[in-house]
Amino acid sequence: MSDNGDFKPVIVGFLCNWCSYRAADLAGTSRMGYPSTLRDIRIMCSGRMDPAWVLHALRNGADGVLVVGCHPGECHYVEGNYKAIRRMNLLKRTLRQLGIEDERVQLHWASASEGVQFAEIVQNMTAQIKALGPLNWKQRNVDDSVNLAVAAGEHVHEGA
Repeated sequence: MSDNGDFKPVIVGFLCNWCSYRAADLAGTSRMGYPSTLRDIRIMCSGRMDPAWVLHALRNGADGVLVVGCHPGECHYVEGNYKAIRRMNLLKRTLRQLGIEDERVQLHWASASEGVQFAEIVQNMTAQIKALGPLNWKQRNVDDSVNLAVAAGEHVHEGA
């Protein structure tokens, strides 16, 4: 943990079109106020979130990634959020092996009417990432090409 008073995290958010994107919209139109750290990307379902997108975001400067979908059992596509849970568990295990803290990648639920909860999720994650400090993936001596290939399940040949 570090004290980073000037540090403003960059958090990439993958938000479900049917619930959490609308919760973010509700939070904004209701002026609930949450940190401007979130760069949101609307996806049709949290179950469609590709783990490669998370790796890409982290590799390219994001300090954290937030995935927010419909509550389990309330998915517009029936089982999409259950798929998101499985994918996130596997992704977090891979990220731990790469030395990335669990708090940097989070999965949450927010229905379209839960603007307050959405704002709280962003506030809490921002505070957690701020306490951790910048990711600085490249300064951790992580060989991106090898680790991304391993994360994707590819076999890596070293040397010529």
